[in-house]
Amino acid sequence: MTTWISPKQKQFVEGRKSVWKQLKSIEATQIIWIHTASLGEYEQAVPVMKELKTKFPDHKLLVTFFSPSGFEVKKKDPLPDFVFYLPLDTKSNAKNFVESLNIKLAIFVKYEIWPNYLNALAKAEIPTYLISALFRKEQIYFKPIGQFLKQALYQFEHIFVQNESSLNQLKQAGFTNMSISGDTRYDRVTQQLQMDNQLDFMDEFKQDKICFVFGSSWPEDEAVFMDFINSTTNVKFVIAPHEIKAQKVQSLVEKLNKKVVLHSKMKNKNLAEAEVLVIDRIGLLSKIYAYADIGYVGGGMGNAGLHNILEPATFGVPIVIGKNFQKFPEAIELRKYAGLFSVENASEFSKIASKLVKNHQLRKQTGMIAGHFVEARAGATRLIIEKIVGKIG
Repeated sequence: MTTWISPKQKQFVEGRKSVWKQLKSIEATQIIWIHTASLGEYEQAVPVMKELKTKFPDHKLLVTFFSPSGFEVKKKDPLPDFVFYLPLDTKSNAKNFVESLNIKLAIFVKYEIWPNYLNALAKAEIPTYLISALFRKEQIYFKPIGQFLKQALYQFEHIFVQNESSLNQLKQAGFTNMSISGDTRYDRVTQQLQMDNQLDFMDEFKQDKICFVFGSSWPEDEAVFMDFINSTTNVKFVIAPHEIKAQKVQSLVEKLNKKVVLHSKMKNKNLAEAEVLVIDRIGLLSKIYAYADIGYVGGGMGNAGLHNILEPATFGVPIVIGKNFQKFPEAIELRKYAGLFSVENASEFSKIASKLVKNHQLRKQTGMIAGHFVEARAGATRLIIEKIVGKIG
């Protein structure tokens, strides 16, 4: 019997066992293949996928994931036609994968650079693109020990980077097959504005109070904002923790001295009287941000990685984040424009949060900056589609 380190490791291994059988069922279909690492990269690919489905209705979209967390959430998403795990990047796996499918175009997202797959695609003369890419000088591609990975970058027909610093980094390394498109996430979040974002439970919960939404929080984030929640009155709080395992959620609830309701147990509860609503299910946060007067985006107090600040920003919500955001250019830039605040500790958080709660004009001005910031940077999808549309056979 195999002993697994974690449930995620088991999903990572077990989930790949059925891939080859699944591939056989679609081998004759004309495929546009999009590979993403996890959920964040999938969301970056969504605007591109929508355009491709419209322009190429005779082709099927195959999305592959590296991470179980992305696959488990999106395996039943109706946008792609097929959702599989990507077999590990070995020469034989890559050769078999590419040769078993009728791939007309391949797109990799952000950091997904798998040398064996890229070599197999190049040998098969399949146009392959990297979108929403970010490069920094400390990455392995630009060090002597990373030459194998650097060579893999040459297999892309074109690399669409998010910003000028990434473009310059590639130029210094001798690349010429790249251009600045921006980040497709801006297109993804602006599309959210056109959707129906009404949630009856949020209407009932918020009433006419200021609503502070804490999205994708980790324990390190919760340690920073918990005292503020417990000591602040006449404000509604929504907490959507990143991990929604029962034990983690229960630990969070036990730290709150407010009237708390779990989303999973809100039936027959008086939401109007509740002070804190804990969202213990996935898929609601992007709509909940539409109700926020202030937002905190998690991941930045620890080393998990800052979550998506653009989701609240597109609704014109002033944002607070933790101290670790140096690898996230959108956070650096929005902070520079005063549409976002970063905090080092609980004391700093309480100070800025209190200002935002009490000062309507500060909330309005900061939120307006955030909303305009997102709106001005949309358009990456159009640039990408214009470049690749003629390459699909």
